[in-house]
Amino acid sequence: MPNLALLIFLVVLFTQIVSWVGQTVLQDVGFTLYSRVFLSGSSSQQRKLRKQVLEDKAELSKTSSQDEFAKWAKIRRRLDKSIADLEKLNQSVGSSKSSFGVKFKSIIWILTSGSKLILVWWFRKQPVFWLPSGWVPGPLVWLLSFPSAPLGSVSSGVWSTVCTRVLVSIEEIVKASLVTSPQGPIPTNPFATQNEKPEAKIEPITLEHEKLD
Repeated sequence: MPNLALLIFLVVLFTQIVSWVGQTVLQDVGFTLYSRVFLSGSSSQQRKLRKQVLEDKAELSKTSSQDEFAKWAKIRRRLDKSIADLEKLNQSVGSSKSSFGVKFKSIIWILTSGSKLILVWWFRKQPVFWLPSGWVPGPLVWLLSFPSAPLGSVSSGVWSTVCTRVLVSIEEIVKASLVTSPQGPIPTNPFATQNEKPEAKIEPITLEHEKLD
């Protein structure tokens, strides 16, 4: 069945894409989008409190606790309250992020490993496609139809394994092609230094009496 083969391939492809990108990266992106929609008020309040804390700290550092004690104490109380509110809000956002992470991981598992297991089990007795008669030896025919597909066909479990192996091989080939090899010729004497002097050449000495002869 081409539709079943395509469906299993798409599920395996989506699973590999999640593996390539990284579940943590997808979770961070998902929470960012989630917070903009459902936690926009908390995010806006966080930004305001952080700005207020920075302004109060700057103003407090410029105010003398001895000469302007009343003003200093007022700024200090306001700063302490802003810090407490910010910590409480951070805890609330952190709790929401943890809850989102649990739900996100569950959804990703259902869409990847869970859906693949369900497809393989549900269509375990149904052939994905048939092999040409006489092309494959007997023992291999049984292996390709494992566990419950008719003999002479490829089972959903085997097709899922083949798709996974092919995509993993493509990933390895792409990674290997992106590795840069060292450029330029490799020196034959890597320990040579610039202080080495050229070898002296010995030239024959011509005696004076030889010239007279």
